Amino acid sequence: MSETPYASLTPEVMLDALDAAGFRTDGAFAPLNSYENRVYQFSVEDAPPVIAKFYRPARWTNAAILEEHAFVRELGAAEVPCVAPIERDGETLFTHAGFRYAVFPREAGRAPNVEDETVLGVLGRTIGRLHAVGASQPFAHRQRLTATAFGHESRNFLLASEFIPHELRDAYAAISEQLLGRIEPVLESLAGQAAAIRLHGDCHLGNLLWRYDAPNLLDFDDAITGPPMQDLWMLLAGDREEQARQLSTLVDAYRVFHHFDSAQIRLVEPLRTLRIMRYAAWIAQRWNDPAFPAAFPAFADTRYWSEHVLALKEQLAALDEPPLAIA
Repeated sequence: MSETPYASLTPEVMLDALDAAGFRTDGAFAPLNSYENRVYQFSVEDAPPVIAKFYRPARWTNAAILEEHAFVRELGAAEVPCVAPIERDGETLFTHAGFRYAVFPREAGRAPNVEDETVLGVLGRTIGRLHAVGASQPFAHRQRLTATAFGHESRNFLLASEFIPHELRDAYAAISEQLLGRIEPVLESLAGQAAAIRLHGDCHLGNLLWRYDAPNLLDFDDAITGPPMQDLWMLLAGDREEQARQLSTLVDAYRVFHHFDSAQIRLVEPLRTLRIMRYAAWIAQRWNDPAFPAAFPAFADTRYWSEHVLALKEQLAALDEPPLAIA
């Protein structure tokens, strides 16, 4: 992968790409908040604006991207509210000047208020419907959520790099090893109970647009095969009591549309830990992309890594807590 993968993605290239796909723009565009890919809103002549996502080169295969698109369109056909790529002549993935891209309708909305139990109920039912579709068939080309892919590979990359300050390397190596030693048995013990299905994979509030009293799911770039809890735990916030209340509301609503095995609740902290580990490695892996040092200036500082090690120690303590108790 090029160290500066988007160096040649100039305004002229982007505008030509939109035109080649059949979207005649008026030349006006604006960047949107995205680091993994490059995402822009474009004004279109005599039509509503559209959103173009230029995929990071060499990250996914064409087959994996098309499988993501097919999943979102399958969800749309089942009336699960989501933002699907626009099709042109039977195609949703386009190529121009070496870049792969997709075009989406612009959807307005705001982050849902998860402190409102009515909103939580709607979210639970929506994710239950998503998972009912997701469980109907498997992915063939998307990644699988495992301790190896999210944990060990992240740990190995960081320890082989020079990002972790020398004085914190031993502490990071020790705590991350302990965490993975605790997490792997939990994931393995639930492998037969919490069947892995097709998931959104990155179901945080930023990827849920609340509009007309309903959520619109967007950005399936991290669609993955994994345990259903992965699409639920990121909606939890606050102390343990608050999280237990939120999860109870989510699960009650979720069960209207899809089976939920309560044993999965044990996965909340293991999945949170894997995300923390993977997030740090993700920034390190993308550091040569100029957008990342600009967006994460503290990443190269000792303080960042001191706080990261502390967060991992807190996760070790969290793994010792009993699972959240839901009604």
